[in-house]
Amino acid sequence: MAFTTILEQFDWEEIQHKIYSSTPEQVQHSLNKSKKSLDDFLVLLSPAAQPFLEQLAQISQQLTQKRFGKTIQMFAPMYLSNECQNICTYCGFSMDNRIPRKTLNPQEINLEIAAIKSQGYDHILLVSGEANYSVNINYFEEAIRLIKPTFSNISIEVQPLSVEEYRRLHQLGVHAVLVYQETYHKAVYKKYHPKGKKSNFEYRLDTPDRIGSAGIHKMGLGVLLGLEDWRTDSFFNALHLDYLQKTYWQSKYSVSFPRLRPAEGTVEPNFIMHDKDLVQLICAYRIWNEDLEISISTRESELLRNHIIGLGTTSMSAGSKTNPGGYAVDQTSLEQFEICDNRSTHEIAALIKNNGYEPVWKDWDRSFI
Repeated sequence: MAFTTILEQFDWEEIQHKIYSSTPEQVQHSLNKSKKSLDDFLVLLSPAAQPFLEQLAQISQQLTQKRFGKTIQMFAPMYLSNECQNICTYCGFSMDNRIPRKTLNPQEINLEIAAIKSQGYDHILLVSGEANYSVNINYFEEAIRLIKPTFSNISIEVQPLSVEEYRRLHQLGVHAVLVYQETYHKAVYKKYHPKGKKSNFEYRLDTPDRIGSAGIHKMGLGVLLGLEDWRTDSFFNALHLDYLQKTYWQSKYSVSFPRLRPAEGTVEPNFIMHDKDLVQLICAYRIWNEDLEISISTRESELLRNHIIGLGTTSMSAGSKTNPGGYAVDQTSLEQFEICDNRSTHEIAALIKNNGYEPVWKDWDRSFI
């Protein structure tokens, strides 16, 4: 049974009502349980749990250190292209934005590789717009062949692919695939994705099943925080993760928390998520699922990232560029979105150490496969 079938069994408004009608007594009951369920996750991300934030943070810190130790994995995103065939009203790469488009060629990829590697990274995340006519499986294979000798850990965040295409990338050494549903509210999804292959809600929803069927080592999920009510959307993201972990139990899983950031031609957030809300959400995920990897990007502010270490986070990016060629080739090309934390990789590594944690540059090698 695919997740599409499971999702159809849940009603958005009903779940939303359960979240907002949760009580402090239910929160305390969930915290006292030794094994947490999705119902507990629902309660822990409710408004009723906000007064318990300090307790949530303490439990989250304890569970994270027990499972992952005092470590933070370091990674850098590398944008390959800003070409895109989709219209997404929140994205700077949207096809209807009349901006210069750029796709890195092999020589430019090598320059970006050298610039990122010089900062100490061994984990790279490849990102691109969704342009199947130019940035397709053949392009990705060529890019990965160039990158593979330099980086031990390669992740990708690109357009949804077929099972066979994911298998090809897995054989080349891709460790993880990240794909975000953006929002699980089907009607709202259509509003923000009016044109392009991404407008197909069901095809995107089925993507993690194709990733799991291809045997990819790790999957990353998340919602774009700001499109819809973050509490309800996050419940459905957890529902999706729960299904995937039970179905593709050999794989590892991570969750990210992209909040809407300013970008060329984009809309204002439909729902505002405050920093304390994000802290609550991170803690709710950790208390519900001790094995889940939790990633915080440079979308977030210096202030938040200064205090989020130790509260559930397991990986962070630093010194990020969200435009193709941004590290060495073309620093003026269009960004997908503005980052918020502009500190260098060295500064973030020092921040992690000053908090009593170890920045980890390598925790995976292809020889383990």
